[in-house]
Amino acid sequence: MPVGLNLGNQAPEIIMNNTAGAPVSLSSLRGKVVLIDFWASWCGPCLAENPTVVKAYKKYRNSLKGNREFTIYSVSLDTNPNAWKKAIAKDSLMWEYHVSDLKGWANDAAVKYQVQGIPANFLINEKGIIIDKNLRGEALLAALEKLSH
Repeated sequence: MPVGLNLGNQAPEIIMNNTAGAPVSLSSLRGKVVLIDFWASWCGPCLAENPTVVKAYKKYRNSLKGNREFTIYSVSLDTNPNAWKKAIAKDSLMWEYHVSDLKGWANDAAVKYQVQGIPANFLINEKGIIIDKNLRGEALLAALEKLSH
């Protein structure tokens, strides 16, 4: 399976520190359906999208077909750790996986994933294969709904 950014490709590895400074790898989430979500506390469209992402997490984290688990791997393009942590709390981004290298647009994962604007996301299956991308609003909920039947 080629590593790349197209549908059907193996998602490139990301290893980045969480809010406590501990490294978390994307590959450590194999076995789960994962939304890789690129965002930042200073991004208005990201903050507007967060309620939908929270709704998706609450609704689908334990309800995908075949008892698969759904989670979110949030990659922040913040440079200020306090603003990043405050936005996570303020918007109730309750999933466990929040990572950043605090390099803003030079974020290593954003560069690797060729992120030109945020919010941006990639949906990967339990084998780490990209199955959808750039899902916003109802499109995110509809993609997850398909996986729950």
